[in-house]
This record gives sequence, structure tokens and C-alpha cells, in this order.
Amino acid sequence: MIEITDAFSTALMLILTLDSDLAEIVGLSLHVSLSAVCIAAIVGIPLGAAVALLRFPGRGAIQISLNAMMGLPPVVVGLLVYLTLSRAGPLGVFGLLYTPAAMIIAQVLLVTPIVAALTRQVIEDLWNTYADQLTSLGATRLRALPTLIIDGRFSLLTAVLAGFGRAMAEVGAVMMVGGNIDHVTRVMTTTIALEVSKGDLALALALGIVLLSLSIAIGAAAQLFTNHRERKARA
Repeated sequence: MIEITDAFSTALMLILTLDSDLAEIVGLSLHVSLSAVCIAAIVGIPLGAAVALLRFPGRGAIQISLNAMMGLPPVVVGLLVYLTLSRAGPLGVFGLLYTPAAMIIAQVLLVTPIVAALTRQVIEDLWNTYADQLTSLGATRLRALPTLIIDGRFSLLTAVLAGFGRAMAEVGAVMMVGGNIDHVTRVMTTTIALEVSKGDLALALALGIVLLSLSIAIGAAAQLFTNHRERKARA
């Protein structure tokens, strides 16, 4: 019990003194996750909106695939990215394995289906609500797309935050393709796993507190945007 108390006290000191190793790991985690979420949003929002509104061959299969891929096992994604980026893989010549870029690629594959599937639902609901008004104004589904994306921006931001939460909590895939290399690819989740296995609880607890705080902040932000959307809908 005393050992845990001491580790907790040391963890708080690491946070309060902005320990350089702690700051480096948190900074890399944010860099990797934010980069992945930005790419996922650029790809996922137009993809989800297109699946929601447009009619084309294979639309149903894409919709089913997006829903299924929301629960992709991270270790499977990590394995696929590893095979692709390994020296014998098709992209091995770029030397991306065990770099932050490889971790970003893995997280993009995990987050994009979440953003796209949630976007599809948001845009579909908006179209069902405003279809009569938009068509009476002469707007086709394609021309209505930008209007619906702008109108649903707060709901879409919630979808992006959900993807960011998934990226920040990811450990399996990033460890497989990043390698958890000190000062190179060590992020919060992989460091927590490593430090616990070494019995060094102080740094693991400090990172756990930071990660939990970020998760709570993301959840609070998502709830605020949801509340704002509901108030706007009632107005």
C-alpha cells in the first residue's frame, strides 16, 4: 500500500513539475493522434456524406463495410500495416516502419471508419429532415451536400471527437508498427504498458492520469456539442 502511495505521489510530482520525459511522451501522443484524426476527418466526412446521400452501385456494401470496420481489431490493423511497411512489403522502400508515420497510418485506418459511419448517420438524418425544403428550392442531393455538412457541423465534430478518443486510447496497433522506441515512437498507452511490466508505477500512473484527463475532456466536449445541437433543434 505504501509503495502505491509513494508511486502516486511521485506521479503527481511528475505532472506538476512538467517532467521532460512525460511532456515528450504526451506531446508525441497528441501529435500522432491529432494527425491521424485530421486525415481521418478529411477522408471520412466526405465519404460518409456521399454514402448517405448519393446513389451508386456498391453503396450498400460500402455502408455495411463502414459499420463493420468501426469495430476493427487493432492488432489486425497493426499486422496489416506491419506487413505493408516491412522491408519485404509493397511500401517497405519508404522505411516508415517503427516511425511516428507508421503509427499515424495505423490510427487513420482505425479512426476513418468511425468518422465516416457517424457522418453517414448524421447526414442521412439531416436529409430526412430537410429533404422537402431543399428539393423545393431546386437542390439536388449532390448540391445539398455542402449545406447539410455545414448545418451538421456540431454533430460531425462530435464524430471527430469520438475518433480522437479511439486514437488516444489505441495501444495494440501502434505498438506493433511503432515499436515503442524511447524518444522516437513511445506514446502514452505503450509507455504505460511498458512501465507496468517493469514495475515502475510512477511514470505509468502519471501518464494514466493525463490520459484519463484527456478522455474526460473529450467526453465533456462531445457532450457540450450534443447539448448545443439539441438546443438548436428545439429552437
